[in-house]
Amino acid sequence: ERVLNWTGVRAPEILDEFESWVEDRPISLFNGRDLSGWRVQDPSRRGSWSAANGVLRNDPAASDIATEQKFWNFKLHAEYRLTPHTNAGFGLRGRYEVQILEDYGRPPSNKGHGALYSRIQPTQNASKAAGEWQAIDITLIGRRVDVVLNGVKIIDGQEIEGFTAIATDANEADPGPLTIQGDHGSVEYRNLTITPLKKQGRSSD
Repeated sequence: ERVLNWTGVRAPEILDEFESWVEDRPISLFNGRDLSGWRVQDPSRRGSWSAANGVLRNDPAASDIATEQKFWNFKLHAEYRLTPHTNAGFGLRGRYEVQILEDYGRPPSNKGHGALYSRIQPTQNASKAAGEWQAIDITLIGRRVDVVLNGVKIIDGQEIEGFTAIATDANEADPGPLTIQGDHGSVEYRNLTITPLKKQGRSSD
C-alpha cells in the first residue's frame, strides 16, 4: 500500500492594497528579436516560439514561457493579435491567469477575454475581432487586480481568491514570473512592458 504524506500551510496574509504604491522604471520584456529574458517551461513540447520584426509568436502546441525575472506588484502592458478560435493567457506571478480569448461579440464570462480565469468575470466584453491588434493593461497589487482591455476597464480592483490552473508556484507571498500560455493556439505579441510598483517614498533597489 502506498502512503502519501501531505503538509498544509495557511495562505499568507497580504495587505499590500492598503499601502501607497508608485511606478518604478518600466522594463521591456521583449527585445523584438529573440527570447532573451524568457525560459521555456516544458522543452519537451513539440511546438516552439519565434521572434522577428518586433513580434513574438508561438506555434499552437508550444510550451508556456516565463520571464527569468520575478515580480511582485506591477503594471503590465501588452499588445497581441489573435487568430480565430484561439486562446492564451498571462500568468501573473506565475499563479493567476488573465484569459486571452477570441470571443468578439459573445457575452462576458469568467472564462472570457480579460477574465481572471474561472474566478472574476469582466463587467463587459471589450474584445476586438480576430486579426486586429488588441491591448491589455493589468495592475496587480497584493491580491487585487485591475484589467483594462482595449481602453475599457473590465475588472476594477477585485480580490483574487486563489490560484488558477496556470499556477506553477504555491509560494503566494513571494514574487513570481510573468508567464504566457503557449499551447492553446497561435498568438502574436508586441510591446510587452512591465512597470514594477514600489512603496511610496521608498527608493528603488
